[in-house]
Amino acid sequence: MNNLSVFNQSKEYMPGGVNSPVRAFKDLDMVPPVIKEGSGPFIYDEDHKEYIDFVCAWGPMILGHCDEDVVKAISDTASTAIAFGAPTSLELKLARHICKTVDNIDMIRFVNSGTEATMSAVKLARGFTRRDKIVKFAGCYHGHFDGFLVSAGSGVLTEGIPGSAGVPQESIKNTLIAEYNNIQSIKNIFQCYGDEIAGVIIEPVAGNMGVIPADSLFLETLRELCTKHGSLLMFDEVMSGFRVAYKGAQSIYNVKPDLVTFAKIIGGGLPCGAYGGRRDIMEYLSPIGPVYQAGTMSGNPIVMSAGYASLKKLYEKPKIYKRLEYLGAMLQRGMEEIAKEKGIPLVINRCGSMMTAFFTNSEGVKNYEDAKLCNIELFKKYFKHMLNGGIYIAPSQFEATFLNAAHKEEHIERFLNVFKRF
Repeated sequence: MNNLSVFNQSKEYMPGGVNSPVRAFKDLDMVPPVIKEGSGPFIYDEDHKEYIDFVCAWGPMILGHCDEDVVKAISDTASTAIAFGAPTSLELKLARHICKTVDNIDMIRFVNSGTEATMSAVKLARGFTRRDKIVKFAGCYHGHFDGFLVSAGSGVLTEGIPGSAGVPQESIKNTLIAEYNNIQSIKNIFQCYGDEIAGVIIEPVAGNMGVIPADSLFLETLRELCTKHGSLLMFDEVMSGFRVAYKGAQSIYNVKPDLVTFAKIIGGGLPCGAYGGRRDIMEYLSPIGPVYQAGTMSGNPIVMSAGYASLKKLYEKPKIYKRLEYLGAMLQRGMEEIAKEKGIPLVINRCGSMMTAFFTNSEGVKNYEDAKLCNIELFKKYFKHMLNGGIYIAPSQFEATFLNAAHKEEHIERFLNVFKRF
């Protein structure tokens, strides 16, 4: 089997040959690498080609592929426990660890994906406030829940579509769209709908229209407006949680959200999500409150063991984040110098170990409208060049590049050497 044969056969049995649209490389006119294994900073495809991985499973593999502690945790647990749909001490172990080590999380509930986490948080916000309207920001992607698929980022932006078919108008009538990093935009919405808004959901470090960190004053204003109007502030840290810092973006900005959603790193590479926050809000969840949310595989023992092994290692070794910051700065600085030498229009946004290289003449990329001005054709050429050079990056201008703890200076240097030839 090789990349071409696997992909062609897959198209007979799965729509587009994939289980998530961006994997199909639809607009790149090429067969996507079909990955068969990974180790540390490397992945290998069915054509036996080696790549240095800067996608990291879209963020989760912060320790690198097949980290020995995570693999051992999975193996040890799988020998005696795969799934019960019942309480286990492993979910207690992970819940207690998160609540004790992450700010503003009094209680937490585990689910199976980032989409589940965000849609459940929104339902909880509506139930707690007894209001219907939710504010989201253009370009922020919070999963494929109907109410979020309007002016969304991620694959929706990559595909160049305004939303998704199959979403009834009534499903999005209570979704209000504001402009990211625009204080007046959110003030105007609260002025019109303040008493109807259940909550505001935002990626404090957006990663789905490319990496765009929020301005500090912008987030502080959100906190003030939510408090003033009795709305809940929800941080979607599915991507940034445990990645830009152990305690997530909220610790960088020192802004206290009411609810936080997690996924990706929290499962150690296995399917997992979670949402948590203030005790009085979380106690609105069934079985002790009126907001119902359930899941057979939530708190799955294998997932909990992988998540605990990952978070414990990250918590006990804070130097990992210092190292990632060093490597991230090295990569950013090198790309900027090369682009300047060659006259390539480039703006790099970075927060810790996640970054995006935007191909644009703009002085900066601060929101969805800025991101849409990027030169997509130039990005496509860049992507193909890097992939051919053994550098695996996201196949979209509007996604993030990720670093992991297994990367070394030599891997960053190889990335930069390939970029020099672009």
